[in-house]
Amino acid sequence: MPASLVGTFRAMAYNNAWANHRLLAACARLTQAEFEASRTSFFPSLKATLNHILIVDRFYVDSLEGGWLGPEAWADPTPCATIAALQREQAAVDRRLIAICAALTDASLSGEVRVNRGDSRIQLERRDRLLLHLFQHQIHHRGQAHAMLAGTSVKPPQLDEFFPAGEAPLRAAELAALGWSEATVWDGETRG
Repeated sequence: MPASLVGTFRAMAYNNAWANHRLLAACARLTQAEFEASRTSFFPSLKATLNHILIVDRFYVDSLEGGWLGPEAWADPTPCATIAALQREQAAVDRRLIAICAALTDASLSGEVRVNRGDSRIQLERRDRLLLHLFQHQIHHRGQAHAMLAGTSVKPPQLDEFFPAGEAPLRAAELAALGWSEATVWDGETRG
């Protein structure tokens, strides 16, 4: 049976959180100096790139929740000085995004979300399009961070497959660490 669109968005939210978990766990093996070191990419360091992901997540997740954070999200361009702080804060916003996607219905996907752009400017965006934009933003900048990590002594983790085949023990350990099961991620369906 084909997956529903709602189920697909839910799985994307879990995959997003899992990829962030894996990437930040790898970055946690860096020294603070390596984390802050200048690197070639859109943002000049892993610290700047990973903080940008967090800031944009906070901005859009708040909008999806009906909040009004808006441009205040950018008040501090590096809200997390350390990987430990980023791990904690990114996991928190990822849980919020999972909750948003868990509450989706077919009807709510096409509903409007108000996005506070500041200066009394309100953007109205369809929920499904905003979610797609947010997931694409995550993938785009995680890829940049992944490439920067490749220039360190830490091997970048696998991110482009949701728990690759042959990694069942790793998958089970990571799911347990995140408080999930395969049934949670796949809406009751199990995978090999």
